Amino acid sequence: MVTRDASVPGAADWDPDAYARFRNLRLRPALDLLARVPHLPERGKIIDLGCGNGAVAETLNHQYPKRKIVGVDNSEAMLKRAAATGAYHRCDLVDISEWTPNKPPAMIFSNAALHWLPDHAKLFPRLAGELRDGGVLAVQMPAQHGAPSHRILRDLSQEMFPDRFNFAGWVPPVAPAVDYAKMLSPLGEVDIWHTEYLQELEPTPGAHPVRRFTESTVMRPFLRLLGDTEAQVLIERYETALETVYPLRDDGSVFFPFRRLFVVLSKRG
Repeated sequence: MVTRDASVPGAADWDPDAYARFRNLRLRPALDLLARVPHLPERGKIIDLGCGNGAVAETLNHQYPKRKIVGVDNSEAMLKRAAATGAYHRCDLVDISEWTPNKPPAMIFSNAALHWLPDHAKLFPRLAGELRDGGVLAVQMPAQHGAPSHRILRDLSQEMFPDRFNFAGWVPPVAPAVDYAKMLSPLGEVDIWHTEYLQELEPTPGAHPVRRFTESTVMRPFLRLLGDTEAQVLIERYETALETVYPLRDDGSVFFPFRRLFVVLSKRG
């Protein structure tokens, strides 16, 4: 998709405030994932891989009060917020695609992060291999890429800026559930499921609520390739399309179905 250096407006670090705007909606899947985590080995740290602003930190700390919890992220701004929670033993500024632990952890927990990384057929078995015997890999990823909120963004970007966006041969970043089952089942017991959350987004004056929800995540790689004027034109057309697919209710709120994939592996000892 990218055919130009990203040194344009929009290429800044993640914005913790924008991401936190929908904190409760983003936290709920993490809690649902945690509820399905089985018993952990007696020893070993917990790694919050792609911890972002530390949204899950306090919950992990409460669930595992005797464990050392390490936050790992490649965003300095987000990691600073994560460290401020006080719930982590430490926070490591690392590219999560290259992260490896010093010692095998008891659990690698990743909420809405691994869909940003390529080649899951290698990534997931590699992460599982880093666990100690009996350890758990627990992952939640948005599986929304076929929904109008994401498809419209791809279509408009390619139509308006074909010099920078080309989705010919595009493959969704999150594979079908059966693919993860095939790659992980030889390594232990696997629990995989989808959930579609019917999210009710509150009114956001000056913007469609779905655009506000996506601007801090899926829109980022698009906007970083555009100048300010180009970005504004794309946003205006995106908003118009969203109004048709996700019509506003009388109070300005909107119902926004959002699909997520959950993967829990208990590594065989």
